[in-house]
Order: sequence, then C-alpha cells, then structure tokens
Amino acid sequence: MGPCNRRFLVNWFDSFVWLEYSKEKDAAFCLHCYLFKCVFDKQGKAGSDVFTEKGFKNWRKGPENFRDHVGQVGSLHNKATQHCTDLMNQKQHVETIVIKQTDQAHINYRILLTAALDCTRYLLRQGLPFRGHDESETSSNKGNYVELLQFLADHDEKVRAVVFENAPKNLKYIAPKIQKELVNSCAAETIDAIISDMDDAFFSILVDESRDVSIREQMAVVLRYVNKKGQVIERFVGIQYVSDTTSSELKEAIEQLISSTNLSMSRLRGQGYDGASNMRGELNGLKTQILREYPQAYYVHCFAHQLQLALVAVAKGNENIATFFTTASSVVNIIGASCKRRDALREQQQKDIMKALEIDDLETGQGLNQETTLKRLCDTSWNSHYDTLLSINTMFQPHDEGA
Repeated sequence: MGPCNRRFLVNWFDSFVWLEYSKEKDAAFCLHCYLFKCVFDKQGKAGSDVFTEKGFKNWRKGPENFRDHVGQVGSLHNKATQHCTDLMNQKQHVETIVIKQTDQAHINYRILLTAALDCTRYLLRQGLPFRGHDESETSSNKGNYVELLQFLADHDEKVRAVVFENAPKNLKYIAPKIQKELVNSCAAETIDAIISDMDDAFFSILVDESRDVSIREQMAVVLRYVNKKGQVIERFVGIQYVSDTTSSELKEAIEQLISSTNLSMSRLRGQGYDGASNMRGELNGLKTQILREYPQAYYVHCFAHQLQLALVAVAKGNENIATFFTTASSVVNIIGASCKRRDALREQQQKDIMKALEIDDLETGQGLNQETTLKRLCDTSWNSHYDTLLSINTMFQPHDEGA
C-alpha cells in the first residue's frame, strides 16, 4: 500500500496517521476502524463501512471527509484509535498482566513455603510433635505446627497475607499429608548433608533392632566415618521397618537403606551389632552374610553391649550385689505403685531440703535442689541402675538415730 495515484495526496498521511491507501482499489481506508470493526459490530455500534470495506474515493473533499470520519471525542473512530493505542502498549498486554500475576504468585508461594519450613525446622530441632488432636477451625489448640504458623502470621504481615484463609484452597500447607512431606523433605536434605560431609569416604554401620510402641519391628542404622578434618563422626541415618528380624531380612533392609542414600556397600569397612544370634551368628548371622559379599567389612561386637553383658554377669555372680539391686528395685516398685507413697516421699524430701537450707547445710544455685522421682531399673541399660541409685540416695537422706 502507498500513495501512487495523482488524485491522492501523499501529505494526507502526515495529517491523518490512520489513513491507508489501496492502489488496486484506488481507495482510502481507516486502519483503526478496520481492525476493530468486528468489536463494534458485536456491540451493535457498527458505523459506516466506507472506510472499512468499500473504500473512500471522493478525493476532492478528502480532508473534509476525513475530519468528519474522525468525529467528536466519543466517536467510533476515536474509540478504535484508543483500542489501537492499548494494543501497542506492552504494559497492557494480556501476556504482560499474566506474567505479573504469575510472578506475584511465585513470590507468595516462596513466602508461604519459607514460613512452613521454618516451623518444620523448629519443631524437628526441638523434637516436638506436629499434629494436634483437633485441627479444625473451631479448635482452641490446633497442634504445634499450625499454632506456630499462626504465630508467624501474627507477627509478620507478609506471612499473614499468604497463609490460612489468604492462601489458595489447594495450597495452604497445613494438611497432615503435607506436614509429613515437609518432614520427609527435611530428612532427605539432612541425609544429603551427611553424605556430602562423607565425601565418598569409607564407612562403618552400627545397627540395632527393637520394637516400637505399636509392636512393629524396626531397625536403627548409624553411619560411622572419618571426615575431611580427621574427626570420627557418627550420624543416625534412619529407622527401617522390617517384617522379620531374621538375618537375611535385616541384610536386605540394610542394603536398601544404604542404596537409598546413594552410598555403595563396596565402601563398607566395618559393622557393629549386639551379641544376638541373628546378628553375630557364625553360620548364618547378619555379620556372616555381609562378610560373604563384602569381606572387607570387619565385624566388631558393640563395646557398650559387651560392657553391659559383663556388668550383668558380674552382678548376678555376686550374691550380695544381686540382693542389693533386687532390694533397690523392690523399693522403686513399692513406692512407684502408690500415688500416696510417692506424695509422702516428695513431701518429706521438700522438708529435708528446707531444713538443710535453714542451717546452711545445702548448696544453693540455679538448677540445684530440684524435685526428683525414683527412676526404674532397666535390664538392657546398666546406666539406669546408676541413675536409680542416685535418685534413692537423693530422696532418702540418712537421719540421726535420735531423730
């Protein structure tokens, strides 16, 4: 398109920027009205089709008719011109608006995710439970995770704007499943940090199996290695549930756990367990099965367990020691079985402490002279025997014969 006919003056383009000329039809058209004619047709505001379909050819009155076509401020031509201006304005494009909304959604999501992870890390570090018995909106205590997230929202306007009722219905990060996924994500990051610290070093495994409160067999695994600084490091890497505690079942569970952490069993150089037959059996125990495939993984009987066995054997072999601990256990059981006896012992302990303080016979200070209870003995932990004796010695102070 261009001004090539002698009856069409080229300078008209300077005065009317919307003007277009067709050499084939020898006619002038309005670009703005042509582009948005369909919009006005749908609105029932269609004007003349001279400048959109037929073409303008009355050159003698060209400028006058052009000005009439433009019309007043609210004319269809001026509206079409405004539509063209908006179309050429990048800031008003639909794509630009969608990008802005998408960017804001990303910012809001990052704020929400950061707040959720802050709550997760805090509860994990403190060893606190996440869930509450009643997490409904009417509950006065929705559990540690939800209440902590609410605390952050109350003290941070940016967090408040993206959580709970202000968050999308499918992106609130408070569902039980989401809480578990957050914990699992933190666990995965922790394992990655441990593996990175190992830096493909040789390692040993420490394994022990037991039952949890729901009577399910589980196996705890600890990695032991030497880091880049030459320090011996022990890191707990997880609890693996097992359907059976046979040596073959435990070996399979260990291999699955090691492979899930991107470690190789070929780097295994040591294994340490207790003295149970399924663990250290010479014919088909766990240590034997691992040694068959990985002969470099030397077995060491857990030193703590060896000490436990030695102490128990010595205690049982000496009649006086055995009688002493039997009596200590009976004292703890008799007092612990009655709330009235425990209260009486606690009251007597308070009186003894107050009396000692009055005569300046007891050291004072932060953390001293706290209320204690009798601790029970545990057959599998010799250290518990020591704690029991300390608690008995603290709560049963010796008295004068004349008292």
